[in-house]
Amino acid sequence: MQQVAHPPGTLARRQRIAILAGIAGVTGLAWLDLLRRTWQMKASMRAGIACELHPWSSADAWLTFLMWAVMMVGMMVPSAAPMSLLFASVARRAAKQGAAVAPTFVFVSGYVTAWTLFSVGATAAQWALERTALLTPMLASASPLFGAALLVAAGLYQWSPAKDVCLDHCRAPAMFFAAHWRPGTWGAFRMGLSHGAFCLGCCWMLMGLLFFGGVMNLLWVAGITLFVLLEKLVPRGDRVARAAGAVLIAAGGAQLGSWLGLL
Repeated sequence: MQQVAHPPGTLARRQRIAILAGIAGVTGLAWLDLLRRTWQMKASMRAGIACELHPWSSADAWLTFLMWAVMMVGMMVPSAAPMSLLFASVARRAAKQGAAVAPTFVFVSGYVTAWTLFSVGATAAQWALERTALLTPMLASASPLFGAALLVAAGLYQWSPAKDVCLDHCRAPAMFFAAHWRPGTWGAFRMGLSHGAFCLGCCWMLMGLLFFGGVMNLLWVAGITLFVLLEKLVPRGDRVARAAGAVLIAAGGAQLGSWLGLL
């Protein structure tokens, strides 16, 4: 059978499948781990084992960080698929021209590193919120005022210039590589880290909403994950982001009004 030639810079079908399969595999493993953790927590509650919040040990801090790191992989790696495919395509073209290039997983590793660093901050935030009794044992908001503040803050950020800049970056991967391409393994990692930083700037307040609906509420986690994909991938995702921001502000205002007895 005659082998089909592919123009320089064009990914063969098997390469695209391999990259997407790798992303799907890593994402699937992350979600399986989240399902396991949630099942264990609910099983403990059904068995009458208390899931009360308690002072953290170093082991608690480490396990909480791992939970956040795995969750960020499950939530954010899927949205990096278009950028990862384009990286592989550009790398193929650069290799044809004799430049040093790295495998796609190096780029993805840089992206995951950015969200792993975010997980450190999320772990610290969870510790502080538990110490101030603002979270329930299922890691959802225990205070109507705190919940309303989270909703309004996330909604306002959806309308902010910083959100616009970061979302524009995430929706235009070709422009990113045109401006920031670096050769070699370290260059690929730095590009992944830089893309992750922009993505973090786009979505960090949405991640904060996990403390509203519950960090261990997988339906809430899945909903946020789906919204992140929508605002990055659908046409006029910027309008989707702002519409969601308006809804969040209204929901926060309604919750605050109910708490104050005005509604």
